[in-house]
Amino acid sequence: MDLIPSFSVDHTLIVPGIFISRVDVLGENKVTTYDIRLKRPNKEPVIDVAAMHSLEHIIATFLRNESSWKNEIIYWGPMGCLTGFYLILKGNKSSKEIYELILSAFKSVNEVQNVPGATPENCGNYLMHNLDMAKWYAAEFADYLSANSNNPRIFEYPKVERPVTEDGRNFYDS
Repeated sequence: MDLIPSFSVDHTLIVPGIFISRVDVLGENKVTTYDIRLKRPNKEPVIDVAAMHSLEHIIATFLRNESSWKNEIIYWGPMGCLTGFYLILKGNKSSKEIYELILSAFKSVNEVQNVPGATPENCGNYLMHNLDMAKWYAAEFADYLSANSNNPRIFEYPKVERPVTEDGRNFYDS
């Protein structure tokens, strides 16, 4: 079985940032999956689950209401490892081209008074939210993005040459 692209990136070298995870062609259209990484994998504590859930609700709502982008948004959701989010957009914009959108989304969290959709009718676990912690993580990431806007490492996955075995598998394949 082939290792999927997001598992073939060397997670020991990833820093927080905005990365293209994959580009898919669907008929005549392209769809791009972005890795919005808030924490260094396996080096920093992960995002609190309740805060992650709140960030999911708040930023999904922001993205789907942002007038210039709302028709491009396909999906916003958390990574299972709790170090970041996936964003799926129509088209194939570079990480730098979506920088302002992501920065605005995380800055917008500070303005929220209530987590959107945090009711039993709208959410499968409406009690598992933490708005204060969500605001803390969002501010931390927005400050980081602002301070590193000219750092190319936050826009490109680290490149790693992986050894290939005699039978043609990458060293990290199972």
